[in-house]
Amino acid sequence: MAELTHLDDEGRARMVNVGAKVETHRVAVAEARVVMAPDAKSALFAGTLPKGDALAVTRIAAIQGAKQTPTLVPLCHPIGIDAIAADVEVTDTGARVVVTVEVTAKTGVEMEAMTGAAIGAIALYDMIKAVDKGAVIGPIQLLSKSGGKSGDWTR
Repeated sequence: MAELTHLDDEGRARMVNVGAKVETHRVAVAEARVVMAPDAKSALFAGTLPKGDALAVTRIAAIQGAKQTPTLVPLCHPIGIDAIAADVEVTDTGARVVVTVEVTAKTGVEMEAMTGAAIGAIALYDMIKAVDKGAVIGPIQLLSKSGGKSGDWTR
């Protein structure tokens, strides 16, 4: 197992010092799946949900979630994100929120992509709950990352 970089010599949590790292272009893609009833899925993609345009709300929530990551995840560095793309795609069992985050920085954006996907999925649940309170969120997962010292990774 790699060295636990978020622990100091005494085992206490710390924010990693990235001062000596080289800035590189980094991209991370994550998804959150939302399993829902067929009638909720139909209303979502037809734009007929009682709360309005759930697809637009989900995309905006995902972008906002990615931007708030260092506030929500204690050891994440605040970074100047270059771009965030969020989309909602139909699946056999409902929908998936896909978030892509790009940055040129000393640290990656995996957590930003995953946080964006998670918050987008929660907002999507909020938009469909009048039609399907039993909808389920998950999994939330990193699909790929590129850049940085550890290089490229794909699920």
